Amino acid sequence: HVQLVESGGGSVQAGGSLKLSCKFAGYTFSTGCVGWFRQAPGKAREGVATMYPRDGGWIYYADSVKGRFTISKDSDKNTLYLQMGSLKPEDTAMYYCAAGRSFWKGGKWLCSSRSEDWYWGQGTQVTVS
Repeated sequence: HVQLVESGGGSVQAGGSLKLSCKFAGYTFSTGCVGWFRQAPGKAREGVATMYPRDGGWIYYADSVKGRFTISKDSDKNTLYLQMGSLKPEDTAMYYCAAGRSFWKGGKWLCSSRSEDWYWGQGTQVTVS
């Protein structure tokens, strides 16, 4: 049974920083893709940062967060992190961590784009004012 539990959200002023954590249970980072997503009121959920964490893997950042957010993992603690800096009001959203299916195509590992192929946490709210 896979469980993902986020923490670290809160309210912060523009320009500030927050670090989100996501504790994984029943899932290891060698299984597939992991990542952070967010959803603002009235908007579709979007990928913020995803990674294929095995050897030869990769990290993807949405253009809107490049240079400001950093995704990382601690395999010993089975925890995924999202360090967020230079926060903007438009970063306000519910943030979700997720673990999903990967597949081999075109000489590289890719992450499934189907929501049903991912396990989701309950979310943690980030508000930037």
